[in-house]
Amino acid sequence: MSLKIKLNSVIVDNQDKALKFYTDVLGFAKCRDIDVGGGFRWITVFAPDGHHDVELALEPNVNPAGKTYQAALFEQNIPATAFEVEDIDAEHQRLKARGVVFTTTPTQMGPVSIAVFADTCGNLIQIYQALN
Repeated sequence: MSLKIKLNSVIVDNQDKALKFYTDVLGFAKCRDIDVGGGFRWITVFAPDGHHDVELALEPNVNPAGKTYQAALFEQNIPATAFEVEDIDAEHQRLKARGVVFTTTPTQMGPVSIAVFADTCGNLIQIYQALN
């Protein structure tokens, strides 16, 4: 198969705040931060322990449709995206110690354990661990 996932986006209400949260709190590394004009930037982050060529774009929610979608997901308690972790209990404790607010603590859901937190930028984010 020639299709690959190299870039995914999450809509954020403030790019500066999002970059700080995703790097300083979650531990991602900044990959790109390019001024694209009009006060907007192309900002991507990656997981230092993952594939460095798989990036997450921090997209500004200036498009009314995007802003509505983001708000609807949040109000319905639906995560905007999910990140895999090796040890969900340890990651939950690490993030909680950094001030991350969880809406769902680690909970087994079939073959995975999940937890959900607010990213301070208008999204709920799920972390999950595959159970063997």
